Amino acid sequence: MSPALMRVLRVVVLLSAVRGAPLATVTLPPVILEPVPLEPVAPVPVPSEPVRVDSGADQNISIPINTEKQQQQQQQQQVSLDVDVMLTGELNPNHYPARRAAQVVLHHLNTRYGSPYWWGALRQVHKATAEALGDSGRKYSLEVTLQDQISGTKETCTAEVVFPGGPAGGPPQVTTSYEGKSEINTQAQEEALYNQYNTSQNLLSGHNLPDSYGHVAPGMEPFWHLGGVASSFVMLKESSENTLYNMAQVVSVTQLATENNQLRFNYDVLLHEMVSQEIIHWKLLASWSPQEGVKASQMELLPKCHHCEPPQEH
Repeated sequence: MSPALMRVLRVVVLLSAVRGAPLATVTLPPVILEPVPLEPVAPVPVPSEPVRVDSGADQNISIPINTEKQQQQQQQQQVSLDVDVMLTGELNPNHYPARRAAQVVLHHLNTRYGSPYWWGALRQVHKATAEALGDSGRKYSLEVTLQDQISGTKETCTAEVVFPGGPAGGPPQVTTSYEGKSEINTQAQEEALYNQYNTSQNLLSGHNLPDSYGHVAPGMEPFWHLGGVASSFVMLKESSENTLYNMAQVVSVTQLATENNQLRFNYDVLLHEMVSQEIIHWKLLASWSPQEGVKASQMELLPKCHHCEPPQEH
């Protein structure tokens, strides 16, 4: 053994004695990392044609953009579809199609039974159905409650309204079970009013019934009611499935000379078309007597009232 090797052995023995444990070499096995398999990823589809946004006014836009105008058009189209659905079969009594037809029933009854002391109003629509009649139009079957605006009495009746179809059109046709003012008797009041103004030397005149505060002088109330009844002749004639008329105001009323035992009056009235929110100005020649009832012999549409506004509820 060489002297150098002997010196190394002495150092090893000395270190072992100092640490109290033999010196050993530990060899760790090599760590082998296996590859982790990856899930296959589906390829992203590539459009056959590229998406374009052209800025030219006359070019087509490849990406649809809902502008406010387009949204309004879509809403109007949806409303039209909803109305078409509602106009067939059973209707919602509170919706326009049913109430428009019911308002026509009211105008029809006003022209038959109205007077200075009976002026009907639509109180409630209970039931309503619609049936398409092909080229002949559309028929509405209704159950409604009407109320006399003067006495407050109510009566329920059934009715049918046919809106003619085709280009000729025409006013709606109405049949009803209503048999007249069965619960009230206004004959004495009507005869007293007739005698008063048939023999009076001073012809009646009045304006703005009601006024801007909703007020009508007590002595003018019968002639306000008479103007409302006379207006129903116009509203019945002008009504369609797309209108809803009310009388807004008697602008003026002027008594004319009695003729053929009929009191006669010139009326200027404002009608409120609630669908379009237009105020329409009409001139009427109305006549009345207790025996013959109310008639509207002349009806003239006047120029549009540009300064008029829809009436306010009082």
